[in-house]
Amino acid sequence: MNGSDGLFAIVKEFLLPQPRDVNHILFAGRVLVFIGLVVWGYRFITNTWQTTYVMESFMHNINLPFHEAGHIFFSPFGRFVTVLGGSLGQLLMPLICLGAFLYPNRNAFAASVALWWFAESLMDLAPYIGDARAGELPLLGGVTGSEVEDYHDWEYLLKTLGWLYSDHKIASAAYMAGRWLMVLAFLWGARVLWLQYKNLEKLPKGDS
Repeated sequence: MNGSDGLFAIVKEFLLPQPRDVNHILFAGRVLVFIGLVVWGYRFITNTWQTTYVMESFMHNINLPFHEAGHIFFSPFGRFVTVLGGSLGQLLMPLICLGAFLYPNRNAFAASVALWWFAESLMDLAPYIGDARAGELPLLGGVTGSEVEDYHDWEYLLKTLGWLYSDHKIASAAYMAGRWLMVLAFLWGARVLWLQYKNLEKLPKGDS
């Protein structure tokens, strides 16, 4: 086995571990979670960044505290990184969870759920990015971006980079990336569940 084969085997072991004697109740719970995420995720995938669905979703309220914490966490690195830190914060948290589930917990199904969250969080940013020029979205503090100059994160970021007139293209790309990552999370989760299904605990004879 060469070095690349060995690395592939290690990665495969983390992403698609071979389970042994999977508990029936835990497996059923994971299947229910998976079905729920697929149904919910379908709504995200079939909407667009221009709709209000993603911003009105329950997940938006989950992402928001990590967004605001990101501003604080990245504040020592200058204004640009501080402003960008809000978006980084809400994207980093699901990635941190994904890494924690894979190592040291070796829970690939939970990691696929974290990838779903990362995809949703990326979609959640898209309307904010696309609002950079218009400044119509209500922001924390009770104002909109059009009312206070450079108060809107993505107005400031894109204006600084000279990309302000590309806000809709960037928003569309972010939402599309989120869609594909969510599909990848579904495929990953389904594969993990299939491997677990094949390794369910053997029930004693007479049990159902």
